[in-house]
This record gives sequence, C-alpha cells and structure tokens, in this order.
Amino acid sequence: MAAMPFAALGLAPPVLKGVRAAGYTEPTPIQAKAIPLILQGGDIIGAAQTGTGKTAAFVLPILTRLLGGKKRLRALVLTPTRELAAQVETNARDYARFTDLRVGVVYGGVPIPPQEKMLGRQGLDLLVATPGRLLDLHGRGVVRLDEIEILVLDEADRMVDMGFAPDLNRIIRLLPTERQTMMFSATMPPELNRVATAALREPARVDLAPPSRPAAGITQAVYPVPKHRKTELLDAILRRHDVGSVIVFARTKHGADRLAKTLSRKGHSVATLHGNRSQGQRERALGDLRRGRVQVLVATDIASRGIDVDGITHVINYDVPHTPEDYVHRIGRTGRVDAVGDAFTLMSPEEKKEVVAIERFLGDTILRVMMPDFDYDTRKPDLGLPGPKAYGAPTQGSAGAGPGGSRPATPSGRRPRKALPFERRPRRR
Repeated sequence: MAAMPFAALGLAPPVLKGVRAAGYTEPTPIQAKAIPLILQGGDIIGAAQTGTGKTAAFVLPILTRLLGGKKRLRALVLTPTRELAAQVETNARDYARFTDLRVGVVYGGVPIPPQEKMLGRQGLDLLVATPGRLLDLHGRGVVRLDEIEILVLDEADRMVDMGFAPDLNRIIRLLPTERQTMMFSATMPPELNRVATAALREPARVDLAPPSRPAAGITQAVYPVPKHRKTELLDAILRRHDVGSVIVFARTKHGADRLAKTLSRKGHSVATLHGNRSQGQRERALGDLRRGRVQVLVATDIASRGIDVDGITHVINYDVPHTPEDYVHRIGRTGRVDAVGDAFTLMSPEEKKEVVAIERFLGDTILRVMMPDFDYDTRKPDLGLPGPKAYGAPTQGSAGAGPGGSRPATPSGRRPRKALPFERRPRRR
C-alpha cells in the first residue's frame, strides 16, 4: 500500500513547504496517526518510542494551528533536559521557516539575562522550556502563561523521574483551563498518572509505537567481561574497522569523565556529555560528534533522550543501566527511524541481574558474544555466560537480534551488515 504524503494530513501549505525543505516527503507511522488527531484540537496521551519522528508529530500540527492567530505566546512545550529542549526548538524553527511564527527556547545551566532579553524583545508564538527555568522566568515577570492555548509534555515520564512533578503541577495551575494538552511518555508511573489527571480532559490514547521494543534496525549483543577488563574490551571494539560514530553510556558523571580520559590516552577522539558540563560544553560536544571531529561521546543517562545525531553506528553500554526503560532509550540513539545500528552492552558478573531484568522487560534474550584473542583473564570470577537457550536464531527487530543471526531486510529495504568477523558466541560451559 502506498504511503500517505504529508499533504494529505491537513497541514498548512507554509508548514508543508518547511517539511519539504527539511528533506522529508512521507510521514512516519507516528506522524500519520497523530497529526490529524492533534489538528482536531482534543487532548491526547501518546505512547512514543524514541527515534520514530515524535517531535514532528506534534510540532507540525501545532505550527498549523498557530498560523493566522494573534501574535502572542500561545503554545508551550515542556521537556526534561536542555538537550531535548534545544533539539525540539531547532526542529520547530526548521519547519516554521516559511511562516511568520517565532520560536524560542529557555533552559537552565546558562545565564538567565539573555533569556529575559529574548522573551522581552521577541513576540514568541511557541516556547520550548525546561520546567525549572520556565518557573524562574515566570517568577521574574518576563513570561506570561495565561494565554497558552496548547501545552505539550514531552518525555513526561522522564520529567517525573527527574523530580519535576511539583514544577509541572505548578505550571499547569498557571495555565488557562481551556487549552489543548498533549502528553508523550514511554511509560506511565503512578506520579505521572496524577499529573495526567490534573492536566488532561478526556484524552484520546494514541499508541504511537510500542514503548518496550527497540527500533527494528538495531542489532543487540551482550559482551560478558570481568569488570576490571571492561575498558580494554571497549578499546578493542572501538578499534574495529566498521565502528564509526559511537555513544558510550556510563552510569555516573565521574565515571564518564574517568572513562573519557582513559580512552583519550589510548588515542581515541572523545567528548563527554553529562550534568556537570556547561551548556556551551554540551553543545560543543554534540557539534563535534555531528561533524566527525570526535568519534566517541561518553555520556550519562541525561543524554539518552536528548541526543539526536544522524549516523550513530554504535551505542555501547559501558555500565548496564539501572532500569530496562533506560536501556531502551539509550540504544534508541542508534537505528533512528529506518537506519541500522549496533547496541552492545558490556556485562560484568555483578551486572547479570540487571541484564536479566532487561531481557524480561523485552520478552526475549539478547545474544552473548565474545571477541577472539581478547584476554578475558578467566582466573577472575565467572562471567555468567548464557545457557543453551540463549542461542536461538535471532530475528529482525527482536531483542535476540545479534551478530551472527539471520535477519531480513530493514523497513528501508537495506539489509543489516553481516556479523563482524571478530564476534563469536562464547562456548557453553
């Protein structure tokens, strides 16, 4: 069946022109389902998998609804992190380039006076913000929220996880009762249910993508390795010929800094991204990764939902994430939309329980692989290698899809690359 063009979704001509200029011709499934509903003006709750075009799914209809209205702040998008706020604002500016709509962004971690000046000077139609900085600016009297017609809570579960629920409730009380509200979330924890009850009225449920499944183009594998040999194994993986741009996830800020320094000493070009970095440092790190000036970005989970960089070939979990949801969002930085990418997890014996929890969440096992000729120092404790059931033939899009499996073509028609010669399954014990 032929794909529906953007022009059939009801978007305004200037917005369609911006979409075409951005290089898009056909909507993703998320966009085809959500855009007509949003244009109708009702509240929605969207279950959205990362990397599937969710931002455009709400930005494009918002821009269409804002056209022709009064010139004032009428739409507000709240996000959990500065990176995601900057990403949403950049996309909105691109799509609005052939309109007279003005888009702005405010977030913490940078001086507040320039943001005050921007809000006072520009007649914004759409503002993207993090909750804390928005409340700071409202308290200073430089931003009004009493004429907001459209509210978006993007990555709402992440905002609640980061402790923003009280701020969200304060912001909601400052907004007009009559408005359209959209909430996008991968999960629905109890605290978020309470926020949703206060924010939304008879919302339509839009399951834009299964939140618990990685994108179909991602090949997953677990590398069992003693904790003290992780850095050496990571170095060996990074030296392989097919490894391009890589995001390596560490669990803590200090751990990320230590790992980045070690990799740099070993000759790798490395940048870091975590909560202790200034906004200028964050933007420089992402820019260097996009332009190929660095090969490796070492990041903490603050970046797992806020990085949007094309061409990431590998995501490597140096530390196994605390929760299965964080795992899905981490590996979603590769395999964006129809692309193909690899997601490797370095698992020490102490982290086996976390990997099992991830597999239970995904409903499938992840293939274990080992690198020939690498010194695993087997005198140390057992690596916790999988039993025979872990070696079933993986399928495209399953959690078991890993190097060496037989996999059909991706949705884009491209076949994933063959297993690397250095990857092999460990021997059963």
